[in-house]
Amino acid sequence: MKNVLIINGHQKYEGFADGNLTKDYINKATDIFTSNSFNVKQTSVEKEYNVDEEIEKLLWADIILFQFPVYWMSVPWMAKKYIDDVFTPSQGQLYVNDGRSREDASKKYGGGGLMTGTKYMLSITYNCPASEFSNKDGFFEGLSLDEANFAVHKIFQFCGAEPTDTYVVHDVYKGDLNLENELVVFEDTLKNNFINN
Repeated sequence: MKNVLIINGHQKYEGFADGNLTKDYINKATDIFTSNSFNVKQTSVEKEYNVDEEIEKLLWADIILFQFPVYWMSVPWMAKKYIDDVFTPSQGQLYVNDGRSREDASKKYGGGGLMTGTKYMLSITYNCPASEFSNKDGFFEGLSLDEANFAVHKIFQFCGAEPTDTYVVHDVYKGDLNLENELVVFEDTLKNNFINN
């Protein structure tokens, strides 16, 4: 049995971002993982958490699903606070050091991660339309979705975790979101990343 940690990176803004869409995705992921005999634990960055317990969850996990909305081109500040609170004191557990060595110049920055064998997936909700990515004339100046979320990827990769395909839903405030169809795509992405391989 594999162990899955689902991190809910949502931060509530009353009347604007209540977190229901994030909950829909987390509920779907939980159903898919548990129906395939995976052990699932969850964390919400909005709720009180114990840093040592969170480090233990990350060490326990074979798979990390990070579900978050993009606020102002990045993770919500509570999600960033969680990362700073939990990952920083995890030296010696999630990472040895930054990877470099005074004795061995071939060791490069970012090579000190201890989470080898752990896979992670970013699942992102965006108001931004898909057309703005991988488009030299778009807002992100030609960056792909993953390139626009480069810093979030690098957090996990610094600790040695391996990326899988990212899921994204766009135009969440446009008013015509077909959640049922999107959850099918989400399920297919989860299965391709973690179950069918």
